[in-house]
Amino acid sequence: MPNNFLEQLVSEWYEYQGYFVRRNIPVGKRTKGGYECELDVVAFNPTTRHLVHIEPSMDAESWEQREKRYEKKFRAGLRHIHKLFPGINLPNEIEQIALLAFASRVNHPTLAGGRVLLVSDLLRAIMEEFSDKNISSGMVPEHHPILRTLQFVVEYRGKVFHELT
Repeated sequence: MPNNFLEQLVSEWYEYQGYFVRRNIPVGKRTKGGYECELDVVAFNPTTRHLVHIEPSMDAESWEQREKRYEKKFRAGLRHIHKLFPGINLPNEIEQIALLAFASRVNHPTLAGGRVLLVSDLLRAIMEEFSDKNISSGMVPEHHPILRTLQFVVEYRGKVFHELT
């Protein structure tokens, strides 16, 4: 289980959609010990053959600092991701996503060659998915506790928000 809320959320979301997910994977083993870096979330959907590398962050760093950090992570991902699913013929194309909480896509739709996805957009997509799934007949599996919580929020939002006003 990831140690980071956003890593856990994005991992649950991709697993829920049928992806095989690898998390917090050290890559680029160094001869004197340690690793080049860690890839936060890598997911592969065997049905659609979509391969995606997601690097979530709650940072509030400058875009210049982010560019350097994400360039290192995304470059490492391109070099090492195809070794992470042994025995599976993966597609050559890897979608890379920088999932950011504190950002805007107005001037920065991409970061280090990857697509910028805002946490608010991810949450919107998740909640839209659950808007037509009743918990009595389509409960999110219990091994996805964050998604299940969001499903309950969607299910009971009228009662909860009505009582708050």
